[in-house]
Amino acid sequence: MDITTCLKALGDSTRLNLIKILLRSDLCVGALARMLGLSESALSQHLKLLRGAGLVRGEKRGYWTHYTVEKDALRRIAKELSEMTEVLQPYETACWKSVSNSALSPRRKAKDMCNDCCQKPEKLKGKPTSCSPEQIEQCHGKDGGHPCVKEEKKES
Repeated sequence: MDITTCLKALGDSTRLNLIKILLRSDLCVGALARMLGLSESALSQHLKLLRGAGLVRGEKRGYWTHYTVEKDALRRIAKELSEMTEVLQPYETACWKSVSNSALSPRRKAKDMCNDCCQKPEKLKGKPTSCSPEQIEQCHGKDGGHPCVKEEKKES
């Protein structure tokens, strides 16, 4: 089971609703189609994706196939997502400049960040101009100056 495939399958609201319905009861395509207001062929396409991701399975019961959720697959996804949140340590040498603009908060753009690869960005608080001398030293060493702050040009 590939988590990316599973999350893509669950990323569609119709398929997510299908999972929620099937967690309550095993149902056939006709019953599911009526409940969701879809054609049986459209519903079959959604079920095909869910089956391919390993999230549901069909069981032949007489003339009809009833579908059920693979609960162990959902548990594995939940476990993997939970483990992702248990970060032991942040990347201590990660440079904020290396983070793409799309991964940044809307208020923080790469152009506003340090050009000298801050080694301890978590030490910086607020705007670069509000950094204490201790924070600047921790981040940039004892050379002084703060590369995130551009010097204002003096008018002659």
